[in-house]
Amino acid sequence: MYRFNSFQTFLLGLLCVVLAGLLTPAQAQDSTAWPGGKTFVVGFAQDHMANDWRAAQVRDVKRELDKYPFIKFIMTDSGGNTAQQISDIENMAAQGVDVLITSPRDAAAMTPLLSRIHRQGTPVVLLSRMVEGDNFTTFIGASNIDIATKAAQYLGQRLNGKGRILILQHIPSSTPGRDRTNGFMAEIKKFPGIEIAAIKRADSMRNLAIKRIEEALAENIQFDAIYAQSDSMASGARMALMQAGIDPGSIPTVGIDYITEAHDAIVAGQQDASFTYPTFGKAGAEVAVKILMGEAVPKTIMVESMAVTRDNVADVEPIF
Repeated sequence: MYRFNSFQTFLLGLLCVVLAGLLTPAQAQDSTAWPGGKTFVVGFAQDHMANDWRAAQVRDVKRELDKYPFIKFIMTDSGGNTAQQISDIENMAAQGVDVLITSPRDAAAMTPLLSRIHRQGTPVVLLSRMVEGDNFTTFIGASNIDIATKAAQYLGQRLNGKGRILILQHIPSSTPGRDRTNGFMAEIKKFPGIEIAAIKRADSMRNLAIKRIEEALAENIQFDAIYAQSDSMASGARMALMQAGIDPGSIPTVGIDYITEAHDAIVAGQQDASFTYPTFGKAGAEVAVKILMGEAVPKTIMVESMAVTRDNVADVEPIF
């Protein structure tokens, strides 16, 4: 039998190191050889897949996790029902998911359950929506207070400090819905000539936004601008205005998310501004993988948001 001398053994070891470095993560980390042949389960208890932003969030998580053949991804859709989302989370915990991802529809109602699951040892990753307290592993989001403050400043200046604003409200029990309302209301007070014409809850759904604008017009509520707490609602508002024979471009509108519809509406002069608000799905999946690999992850990851207007719309890609 041929035996390697010490120098040849060294060269062979060095070659193995070099070749290992040339492998892609997918090649080096196949489902049978890494890690230990184990398959992990990552579960996402989503709020409402009929909301295109929420659907895009799930797609972004899945797209990233699909890179890892040793991870099984499962998801549920509560259909916008808090009790169902709680039940979905309970079921995932009972199944023993290795990482739980969710966006709590109701922060107060869902805090006890998510806190218990986290204390029992299941990592909990929150995307875009917080719970009360700090019983979670990682939160990934953006400052909705900051976005709302800037939206109020924009509309206050756009209206030259005088006028009536109609608010299309996101889910008030969620932390983004709460912050997008409170931040706006606090800042708009600095414009004493501005009044809030009405707050119409539309839960970031186009169909509900259409109905709320139709209601406002039927009730003869006078408004000079619209603050839509999501671009889906801004889209619905435009549809309702056009159906009523009103040019959307005549009603300054600010949205949040910066989806393709918002981009196109800003270009067309039918929406004044939007604020970028990515789905955080890719970042959430990356955090889940790090947790599974035993790596430390930050408690909070905050993503910067930027205003998009006609001045920079050509330079900013929509989030989807």
